[in-house]
Amino acid sequence: MSNEKSNDVKRKLGSKHVTDVSEIEVVPVPGIPEPIRRLDEPGLEMWKRVWSVAETWLAPQSDVELLQITCEMLDERAVLRDFVMDNPDAWHERKALRDLDTAVVKNLSLLGFTPTDRMRLGISAIKRQSKLDELRSRAEAL
Repeated sequence: MSNEKSNDVKRKLGSKHVTDVSEIEVVPVPGIPEPIRRLDEPGLEMWKRVWSVAETWLAPQSDVELLQITCEMLDERAVLRDFVMDNPDAWHERKALRDLDTAVVKNLSLLGFTPTDRMRLGISAIKRQSKLDELRSRAEAL
């Protein structure tokens, strides 16, 4: 008999080291929610891309503010980057751009956008079924 605790026991004990992510139920969000505040083009593109990719694990009730802030940071980043590219000697702004990049990556990590973060959050990789695989699955079911 194995001394290994079941995933159910680990969850009940509050362990963050659940090994089987196949049991986690993922509920997709119906459509892309509207941003809380106005976003410019870079932020709005990120908003749409994030909701279309991460619709299975983002919660519109709790994750929306962090995503909004991240998208606003991307809008700010675009302006700052243009300034830095036009002013190569603006080292204060260049440092601010690097700091902003670090903050954006940190926020994206908190939202589960690296394989390590998705595993930490208990989210398995989402595999989209190709049309051919879908047809094969249907044929096998018959």
